[in-house]
Amino acid sequence: MLRVVSWNINGIRRRLQSLGCQVPSNCSTDLRHILEELDADIVCFQETKVTRDALTEPLAVVEGYNSYFSFSRSQRGYSGVATFCKDSATPVAAEEGLSGLFANLNGNVGCYGNMTEFTQEQLRALDSEGRAVLTQHKIHTWEGKEKPLTLINVYCPHADPGKPERLTFKMHFYRLLQIRAEALLAAGCHVIILGDLNTAHRPIDHCDAGSLECFEEDPGRKWLDGLLSDLECQTGSHIGPFMDSYRYFYPKQEGAFTCWSVITGARHFNYGARLDYVLGDRTLIIDTFQAAFLLPEVKGSDHCPVGAVLNMSCVPAKQCPALCTRFLPEFSGTQLKILGFLVPHKQEPMWGQQVLQPSHQIQVQKQQKSQDHRYSSRPQKRRGGSRRCQKNLMSYFQPSVSLPKTSVVELPRLPLVGTFITPKTPEEDVIATTVDDQVSVSEVEDKKVVQTLFWKSVLSGPSPAPLCRGHKEPCVMRIVKKPGPNMGRHFYICARPQGPPDDPSSSCNFFLWRRPS
Repeated sequence: MLRVVSWNINGIRRRLQSLGCQVPSNCSTDLRHILEELDADIVCFQETKVTRDALTEPLAVVEGYNSYFSFSRSQRGYSGVATFCKDSATPVAAEEGLSGLFANLNGNVGCYGNMTEFTQEQLRALDSEGRAVLTQHKIHTWEGKEKPLTLINVYCPHADPGKPERLTFKMHFYRLLQIRAEALLAAGCHVIILGDLNTAHRPIDHCDAGSLECFEEDPGRKWLDGLLSDLECQTGSHIGPFMDSYRYFYPKQEGAFTCWSVITGARHFNYGARLDYVLGDRTLIIDTFQAAFLLPEVKGSDHCPVGAVLNMSCVPAKQCPALCTRFLPEFSGTQLKILGFLVPHKQEPMWGQQVLQPSHQIQVQKQQKSQDHRYSSRPQKRRGGSRRCQKNLMSYFQPSVSLPKTSVVELPRLPLVGTFITPKTPEEDVIATTVDDQVSVSEVEDKKVVQTLFWKSVLSGPSPAPLCRGHKEPCVMRIVKKPGPNMGRHFYICARPQGPPDDPSSSCNFFLWRRPS
């Protein structure tokens, strides 16, 4: 049996950090733990968000596996796919990208098809975001036949409604993927397309398809309609070259979603969409696919893993293809590092040094004595009172010698005119003292009140969140991160997870802009 799994991991380094991997040397063990938990012969990751310069050896080289990465060349921390194969499923060929522009001189998959409808600039742009890795394996079918099997690990682009050029880019990528897959089929190779296709095919694959305008008219869904065969196989129905493995086994299964919104907590109510697929050519699925599955219990990403089990065995290659990450210069030991030039070298003992003879030692001692006597015959500097002492820094801060004081005759002081005060009685003294004390106490209290009001106004904190209309519960505050006129503005929404509209325990869809302070 051959088990394959695909998972949009939404950042492979972030996933390892959530497992407690802070030391890079431990990441290889944690990544191997993830691979073993998925329990597959071939694991395909999407949205790794790692570039070539940020790839570390613990991520690239995992014991028992050989890996193949595709990196984004246009943006850091973006896109990226990786395929990890057990040593028992080592591919015979591997290639980065769909167009062949990034293919190595040896070990590439080949079979590119007719791509003349694209320019070289378009092909390079489509492959520069690190969205596809191909691995070709030698398999034994249940009939005992030996055939090649090519896995296309893809992370298809997302079409932002505010950026029409991204929809064009997405459809070009779909077209290039179909050309390459059909060329491999025409060459007699079995093909599996697995990964995040970023499109929910049927209304059953979306939690709220009815509220979406022109759901069936979406260009991505029309492309899937042409690529996949109609499972009902009615007379006159479309027969595409590929089939959806999960719908082949579960054609009417509802709630089979693989992606949920993290911001709204929609996974709690399983309010999402099915964007991740394992597609196979018709013959392969009908003859060799034994099961297809989803793993919604696996957390750590906004997607869950999907996979399939095939009734076949894989014949491992004797040597990994050239694209394997263990052959990269920084991991294979062929690239010199600057640390190698900075390591201090231990001084070797001088075994060839001659040992001094006793007669030579006596001669050296005599020379040293004569030198000591010569130096000792020099006159010593006298130490005593005649030596001029160096002043201390504190001496400059001592008071200078004062001049002789002249005698001052103190004259009797007479009170000024108008300063005569009539004596007060004891009762008046008590009353005046009490009044002064009360005035001083009130002044202190007033000062404390003013200070308290001031710090309360400065450190008042955010105003309390409003209550949502549906549940009368405090809302949560969010910020607009999408570029546009409202970018940076804060707003309030219902704190409950998003779910079906008819479920009273889900979000009531309350929305309110926050007033600027």
